[in-house]
Amino acid sequence: MSLTDYLAKKYLTADSDKKSKKRKRKNKEGGLKIDDDDISGWNKGGDDDDDDAPTIAGMTLSSKKAKKKPKDVATPAWRTVGVAPPTTAQQIAADAAAADAIIAGTVADRKQAADEEDEAPEMVDTEGVLKLSSGAVAGLQTGAQVAAAMKEKEDEERRQAEQVAKDMGANANETIYRDASGRIINVAMKRAEARKKAEELERVKLEKEKAARGDVQNIEAAKRREQLQDAKGMNIARYADDEELNDEQKGQGRWNDPAAGFLRKKKVGRSITGKPLYQGGFQPNRYGIRPGHRWDGVDRGNGFETQWHKSRNRKADNEKMEYAWQMDE
Repeated sequence: MSLTDYLAKKYLTADSDKKSKKRKRKNKEGGLKIDDDDISGWNKGGDDDDDDAPTIAGMTLSSKKAKKKPKDVATPAWRTVGVAPPTTAQQIAADAAAADAIIAGTVADRKQAADEEDEAPEMVDTEGVLKLSSGAVAGLQTGAQVAAAMKEKEDEERRQAEQVAKDMGANANETIYRDASGRIINVAMKRAEARKKAEELERVKLEKEKAARGDVQNIEAAKRREQLQDAKGMNIARYADDEELNDEQKGQGRWNDPAAGFLRKKKVGRSITGKPLYQGGFQPNRYGIRPGHRWDGVDRGNGFETQWHKSRNRKADNEKMEYAWQMDE
């Protein structure tokens, strides 16, 4: 049911027959009837109707062409205006549903208007000054007033941040890290694991370097570490009566020592590692390493050591000859 039908049904009523008859008699008695014999000369042109002829308000114009109603013809019945009142419970329920829909629509419109009004900035009266919910002062202001309001707001936010940091303590300055699943990562534990892993890698690297060196180099490195350890408790000044220093100097061999032939040579039977050495003659090498006791005396090298020694000797001879020629000039 439309809104027009609903309003017509509830608020409009049809005129009764009695009132209609009374109005009809009044119309019969009142008014002025103009016939063809009127002195005004209207409709003078014959039976043809003139559609453009003027009309006088409150008067009824008639022509010869119009026919009078027979007296025995009955007056037609009035028809009802609007919708007939409901006769069944279904129609009543439909009308009630339409009315409820109209009321619900009105309530929804009012609620929407109220929500829009709530979203508008709220005006707060603080000591006689209207302020918005954001803290800004409402109304026309100067540049100095706006700057002062912004500075006051920034100071308030800074104070609040400092208070929050003070309440949280040291945990406020530490960043919280999370993994892909959202669990918190213990940074201290991760750092300890990374440090332990780096130390393990460094240990493995040192072991590889130690394995790549020979036994003699490892023993000499150990001796140097012992010397550095002993140097912690050693005096800075060492005098001639230092027995350790004297023994160390006596044990050193010098190629240009004239009394070296009078000294009793140490019998070389074992290496620094404790393994036995070869006692016969051998081709010298650049490292001064003696062959092992199982060597059969056959040189199985490619001759590089011999060529290296010859090259060094040739270079030294050339330098001596150049110096002698310069002195002769």
